[in-house]
Amino acid sequence: MRPLYLRSSGSFKKLLLSIGHRGTKNGNGGVDGKEKDTPAAAAAAPPPPESPRKPAWRCFSYDEIHRATNAFHKDNLVGRGGSSEVYRGELADGRTVAVKRLMGAWACERRERDFLAELGTVGHARHPNVCALLGCCVDRDLYLVFHFSGRGSVSANLHDEKAPVMGWAVRHAIAVGTARGLEYLHKGCQRRIIHRDIKASNVLLTDDFQPQISDFGLAKWLPSEWTHRAIAPIEGTFGCLAPEYYTHGIVDEKTDVFAFGVFLLEIMTGRKPVDGSHKSLLSWARPFLNEGRIEALVDPRIGGDYDGEQTRRLAFVASLCIRSSATWRPSMTEVTSHHSVT
Repeated sequence: MRPLYLRSSGSFKKLLLSIGHRGTKNGNGGVDGKEKDTPAAAAAAPPPPESPRKPAWRCFSYDEIHRATNAFHKDNLVGRGGSSEVYRGELADGRTVAVKRLMGAWACERRERDFLAELGTVGHARHPNVCALLGCCVDRDLYLVFHFSGRGSVSANLHDEKAPVMGWAVRHAIAVGTARGLEYLHKGCQRRIIHRDIKASNVLLTDDFQPQISDFGLAKWLPSEWTHRAIAPIEGTFGCLAPEYYTHGIVDEKTDVFAFGVFLLEIMTGRKPVDGSHKSLLSWARPFLNEGRIEALVDPRIGGDYDGEQTRRLAFVASLCIRSSATWRPSMTEVTSHHSVT
């Protein structure tokens, strides 16, 4: 069976337009109007809004994104994953964008479902520390269009040997901004969004090093009355997966909290979640955390040029976030407020 967007591109676009432009949209990306009783609408339609506002995203034509990326020229390819590739582009109005093209013709129906799921999560998020969705395109293929983050990912800036060593002030600001973005997804956004793949390569940096959480391909949203979701198959990044997720498939906010703890350790130490010898960052860092040897966790490339109090706070928060029991991990609100990561 041909996928929906190829069987009837016009119908698929009408569905997306009804999602994005049905009624008025609120500040968190929600819209007015009744939900359609279809799987697609269930994946992407938001709950009722709190205040009216113009739609935050729109449907682009294929010609627009084709011109913006110079026909998807290889020189504009800035990233490639297992199921997508990302191109840098420039719209006619001068805005620089990132065009994410979903790949994998072998699984068209799943790709269509994943596309709607990602649209239905990030499409409702509006926060300085969350990568902003500008729109989508369903002509010829499936595309998502985002604001372009000029400095690439935290991972690239942290681990690329050709990049300047990231100073402590920048690292601390990245930790603070990412915590705020994640708290917003869990508590501030109209939908409870669980990202499921928080890691350094999925946090992008603007020109002024503002962190923005990106790549919502694995994200799930939780209805307010649900305590968790059971997910299969297990997807994510080895070294960042919470124990209850990779053993039982249980997903809730604490899944992201665990990954954020690993992210903090990666920023502090300059080490990857899993190194070339397959040793995990957690197994390396836990003895230092348990012994209170915080200075041993600081990236040696920084030398002594770091704030000791900030380092102790981040290490303390990381130690709480990576607890094996989800119950004993803090929420992101507790991380940003009570535990003073900010």
